[in-house]
Amino acid sequence: MPLDFRTFYATQSTYSDPGALADRYADLPRDPAQLARMTRDLIVHRLEAGFYDHVHPTDRLHNDAETRYIDDILRILVDRNDAPLTQRREVGDRFVGTCRDFSLLHCSFLRHLGIPARIRSGFADYFSENGSGRFHGDHVVTEYWHDDRGWLLADSQLTDPVITDHWNIDFDPMDVPRDRFLVAGEAWQAIRTGGADPATFGLHPPEEGPFWGERFVAGNIRLDLAALNKVETLLWDVWSEDEGKPGEPLPERSRLFYDRVAPVVSGEVSFDAVRKLFAEDDILRTPPTVTCYAPFNGPGQVTLRPSSV
Repeated sequence: MPLDFRTFYATQSTYSDPGALADRYADLPRDPAQLARMTRDLIVHRLEAGFYDHVHPTDRLHNDAETRYIDDILRILVDRNDAPLTQRREVGDRFVGTCRDFSLLHCSFLRHLGIPARIRSGFADYFSENGSGRFHGDHVVTEYWHDDRGWLLADSQLTDPVITDHWNIDFDPMDVPRDRFLVAGEAWQAIRTGGADPATFGLHPPEEGPFWGERFVAGNIRLDLAALNKVETLLWDVWSEDEGKPGEPLPERSRLFYDRVAPVVSGEVSFDAVRKLFAEDDILRTPPTVTCYAPFNGPGQVTLRPSSV
């Protein structure tokens, strides 16, 4: 019998599985919005310390977000504060992570309750300091299934008023407009056929470093395709990268390759198509060992846990 996408995304992955700490999920609310706020109250982004008049300890700032798997994230949370997960943590007791960690924990909660969910890599225009929306910053959100409306984007990082007020968020974080967050394939198409400036897509604007443009967006396509197959790696895990330095244009053969891949991970994603592409393409499929370009700890080879999918 063909695998149903709802069944696939309603079960845990190797990365989202709480493992031996599944008992900590016993009292989860069923409302996706409540689960998003729970996630927000357990994690603080490592760039958010200033919003809460807090200084992250250096070891947490450098090491927490290198944690790939939810069972390990839960162990860190429980070690810092053994209260139920439904109880809001003080900032000093939270996991110091990134957007990927917010989204994966929210996804884990939803899957535990049988709600189909997956994480999506792409670019948000709502973290611009000047509110212009011209720059699309590297970001990850949760995509969850609504029985009446289909797939909706949710950004649990936005569920604290401290954060939404700072960024002037004017939409429901549980229904992020798809023109405010472009999944990676749509960002690629916006650049290649929509006339968008590649310099407006990246980790930060070009004047702040080299991590922007076509090469960066192509890397996000690989991450997004992997996540659609429930392989939810760290954002700085790299494989099958074309030769060249960050910020340099891709060779034309690679541009044409991603021209073919981008539509598969854009719009109304075909479950069968993303499964087939990931299974059959050696460039796109996540290998057992990846190169991790850890922002603070430097690059290294990491062997991943075997995937359960």
